[in-house]
Amino acid sequence: MSDWRPASSAEVASVRAAMLARARQYFADHEILAVDTPALGPSAPTDPHIASMSVGAADLFLHTSPEFHMKRLLADGYPDIYSICRVFRDGESGRHHLPEFTMIEWYRHSMSLDEIIADTSNLIAVVLEYPELATGVSSRDYSGVFADGIGIDPFAASIGELADAASADAQLRTSLGDDRDAWLDLIMATKIAPQFGRNSLSVVKHYPASQAALARVCPADPSVADRFEMFYGELELANGYVELRDPQELERRMDDDLGVRRSHGLPAVPRDEQLLAALEAGLPECAGVAMGFERLHMAAADTDDIRNIVSFA
Repeated sequence: MSDWRPASSAEVASVRAAMLARARQYFADHEILAVDTPALGPSAPTDPHIASMSVGAADLFLHTSPEFHMKRLLADGYPDIYSICRVFRDGESGRHHLPEFTMIEWYRHSMSLDEIIADTSNLIAVVLEYPELATGVSSRDYSGVFADGIGIDPFAASIGELADAASADAQLRTSLGDDRDAWLDLIMATKIAPQFGRNSLSVVKHYPASQAALARVCPADPSVADRFEMFYGELELANGYVELRDPQELERRMDDDLGVRRSHGLPAVPRDEQLLAALEAGLPECAGVAMGFERLHMAAADTDDIRNIVSFA
């Protein structure tokens, strides 16, 4: 335990501070209000792909995102809002992941999917001081990147075809089984994202409705969700939605999530009843984005390891 030194230099911290200042200036220039939300709460996301950290004997959870509290603010009449805060996710560690990291999350009233995508690319271009990024964005539908990248239809391909496209061995085929969305996620990460243009922004939008999370289903096509992800090269930076506003649909999705948790032996978590009540009261039409700030710093530093741009890993 003698290696007490930080993982990165003061110069790296200086770059981080300047990037944060530019992000806050972008929000100020667009009259987006800074808000603070609690890091501890009595509920947690039901999403089976997100592992929350519980704290002590008080049955509290560290937040994985400020999303639920921010939506309660919106339901109470707040204008466009943003938060820059530390969040916590259990079991996330590696070159692109840390269990504690910084998230930028913001919500804009009455924005369409394409408008929130443009807002996201503009913010990234400002923070990275790279204005050309915002004008050279590649934006394609989820089905299109699969067709272009590996020549299959993600909605029609069989599990066997997806496993073949993933170059899966017998062990992986057994591990993922018939979990279609798990196969699609694997292919996206290992086969498709590596094809995205280096030093440029790529957007994938209209994810399958089964991967909607808290996005609304697309009004023009119920098979897909109004959800997008934005990549810098193959590095995922941001995940955004036109937000789901139907409390009954949110409750159904939460219950489905809890069923998946039970079937996979994952810990049960309490639903956020206050979020459901906020949607009952009326969430305004809005779109929101969550962005990992350290990922953005990785792009600025041209590094593929998150541990190179944090003070302590």
